[in-house]
Amino acid sequence: MKFGIRKSKFEMDRGFTLIEVLLALALAGLVLVAMNTFIFSMGELWGRNSDTHLFNQHVNAVTRYLQGMLRDATLPPAARANATPVSTPQITPQNGSVDNLLTFDLLAGSRVLSWPDRALPEVVCSLQVRRGEGLYLLWHSRLETRFADDPPRETLLTPFVTAMAYDYYDDNTKRWTTDTALQNDTNGQPEAPQRLRLTFTYNELTRVTLVTIPVAQQGMPNF
Repeated sequence: MKFGIRKSKFEMDRGFTLIEVLLALALAGLVLVAMNTFIFSMGELWGRNSDTHLFNQHVNAVTRYLQGMLRDATLPPAARANATPVSTPQITPQNGSVDNLLTFDLLAGSRVLSWPDRALPEVVCSLQVRRGEGLYLLWHSRLETRFADDPPRETLLTPFVTAMAYDYYDDNTKRWTTDTALQNDTNGQPEAPQRLRLTFTYNELTRVTLVTIPVAQQGMPNF
């Protein structure tokens, strides 16, 4: 003879009580609030890290690009014998403000130059930092008919460069000095530095990078 507890039909059909439903909803709400807080906090953290990562990528790309341009300007055939491939002549931009700017030649031009017509070689380039605007590349070709009369074209390389300083190495003292303006040589003329010191700024992010100006090398003639 088997014995057991037989539940009544009322007990078998009984659902959750109101208190149980309220407790379940409260627990589910707490879980959702915790998940939302975690997701939003992670999103905010990821957004901040993303800004930093993108900023650093931009800084590195601009620095490499400038380094590559100066390297091309100081290698044959661009750097001719007994020539000064990187100089500091007076340049008159489109705003008419004459200034001594770091200037160099790119025989093959550059990929960032947007020509109104077909691209020309023998491009003269200058670098200029403008307050509140960024780092500009001023450029025009020696082959243009109005090269000596028209101001160079302007291309904004980056809006995040807020300052450009110049590093000079003294062979006598074996020390580096940094100036916000170009130093003068023994003849009283502005001379090119050995390094550029660029300050990049975006919101609260700031980075300083160095761009070395290579020494011109005389290579073998091209055949």
